[in-house]
Amino acid sequence: MTQDKLTVLVVDDAPENIEILRTILHPQYRVKAARTGERALKIARTVPQPDMVLLDVVMPDVDGYEVCRQLKADVSTADIPVIFITAKNSADNETRGLELGAVDYITKPVLPAIVNARVSTHLALRDQKHHLEELVLLRTRELENTRLELIRCLGQAAEYKDNETGLHVIRMSHYTRIIAQQLDADSDWVQLVFQAAPMHDVGKIGIPDSILSKRGKLTDEEWRIMRKHPEYGAEIIGNHPSRLLSMAREIALTHHEKWDGTGYPYNLSGEDIPLSGRVVAVADVFDALTTERPYKKAWEVDDAVTFIKENSGKHFDPELVDIFVQQLPAILEIKKLYAEIPGDNAEAFYNVFGAE
Repeated sequence: MTQDKLTVLVVDDAPENIEILRTILHPQYRVKAARTGERALKIARTVPQPDMVLLDVVMPDVDGYEVCRQLKADVSTADIPVIFITAKNSADNETRGLELGAVDYITKPVLPAIVNARVSTHLALRDQKHHLEELVLLRTRELENTRLELIRCLGQAAEYKDNETGLHVIRMSHYTRIIAQQLDADSDWVQLVFQAAPMHDVGKIGIPDSILSKRGKLTDEEWRIMRKHPEYGAEIIGNHPSRLLSMAREIALTHHEKWDGTGYPYNLSGEDIPLSGRVVAVADVFDALTTERPYKKAWEVDDAVTFIKENSGKHFDPELVDIFVQQLPAILEIKKLYAEIPGDNAEAFYNVFGAE
């Protein structure tokens, strides 16, 4: 299939100049014409847009410099290459045109070979720029995907310390997203919380197995050590400019704070606790209560829901408890979908992530 011709918009108030350029550019390019600056701006903003603009300077309504300025100021047209073609041939005129964002400046009378060479060169440069931008975007997405996988792997590693399937981090992350979606928050924030939630307990890597897996009540000293895991998690994640890692650190550090100020590590209360930490607290506690661990049996769902309701305004943000209760059917669907799978836990974890 023959590729469509590229379109060049010729802007000049003199019909004879338009015809000269049309003759030079045809048949290699599709040529559109405008005899006023206002008409040129309208055509440039119409889809499909021209691939290039050849622009005269002296025109009766809006001059070429102003047309170029408006094209470059509008995000929808800023990437269209502009070449000035004009009889104004002083160095100051050329400098002004280039400063406004034009890629080239050709003086009249034009030579066909010069026009064709300049148009061809700048269209090729535009295509190369777009290609490089696509490569950068692709690489950025690859890096983001790698960062997400690292977060999941670290979250899984921490979870293996006291739940060898690692499915807790998947369930509670989905619970987190269900709750967060009901808030007056933008979708990017909701996605960040969902993606960062698996790292909430990464600090457990620094807690001895003898404490994590202890059957029975922890001593005061063991509780002191256990309560260090939010700070360990923040230290493991570190301080990064990445919004995702910053969110993961915030969640790791604050998801054990309580609404009434009796949580840890900083005894924050109410809205002083970051919203992400408050959301994760509800999701994390519900899944922890309803999951069997070496040191406890799984609670019945009704008992866990009752506990969360009873601790509204104490442990949990009351608004989030109301949302949790409203969204319980969706939460239970996730609980069923990612239920603990007996047998080959590694294969189970692989299958779960394969379904993501």
